[in-house]
Amino acid sequence: MTEPHSQIVATNDGRAVAASFFAPAGEAKGSVLLVGAMGVNQDYYRPIASWLAEHGYLAATFDFFGTGKSLQGNLRDVDVNILQWAQQDCPAMVEALCTRLSHKPLYWIGHSLGAQILPFTPTWPKLTKAVFIASGTGYWRELSSPGRRRASLLFFALVPVLVPLFGYFPGRRLRVIGDLPAGAIRQWRRWCLHPQYAVGVEGAWARERFAAVTTALTSLSFTDDEFMSARNTATLENFYVHAAKCSKRLAPEQIGVQRIGHFGFFREQFREKLWDPYLLPELNSAP
Repeated sequence: MTEPHSQIVATNDGRAVAASFFAPAGEAKGSVLLVGAMGVNQDYYRPIASWLAEHGYLAATFDFFGTGKSLQGNLRDVDVNILQWAQQDCPAMVEALCTRLSHKPLYWIGHSLGAQILPFTPTWPKLTKAVFIASGTGYWRELSSPGRRRASLLFFALVPVLVPLFGYFPGRRLRVIGDLPAGAIRQWRRWCLHPQYAVGVEGAWARERFAAVTTALTSLSFTDDEFMSARNTATLENFYVHAAKCSKRLAPEQIGVQRIGHFGFFREQFREKLWDPYLLPELNSAP
């Protein structure tokens, strides 16, 4: 497995984001930013980042400010929300890759939340292409049934009670999502309770941001995703009204496995069954 180079990347507002860069052995043919799901730390994406480096791409992972290795001090003192992650953390990472590898294609691989926040990232015009994995809106009533039950408990019981008590969301001890800053989990809750998700809560400004995106998008979703239903996925894709879109929904039996789910794509066991046939062509075929 490719050994990464760890670095602290500074955002425009002076915050520190912990990142890892996976460099190929030879000249890189492009760079890839892996933007993770809510509460999923960057180490989860290390196997696929190493694989990307093996295939000639400079890959980067990072933890959103206030999470994982980007947590400084006490989590209850962290003041940040999802939009700030999109508007500060993500641009800093895009610029870090552009600095390392200019004039080469730049790709965005967004897992769940990582696909939802792309329009709020002001540097999206620098992207050659975006690939969304297991993504959709988080509107709780339209989630797949296992996710709907968990969301009901999370948003109507755990978050309203525990966040005021602890000053953050103590998900790690509950084995629910993970520890998250209060501002981020509260904003996410508001989004997930609205049928139009972030667009419905943030208003016309957010809808315009989605409509402004013209980067080519490919969405890979899975029939056994315990969170994102086909409807959630379609709703998110439809927000990107002016982007060239390609949507592929796969069933586990199509690739000869019993389960993929919301998180499975990024496990190394899917190197030959998902990464090689479904991800690598998306990168290699881009202009």
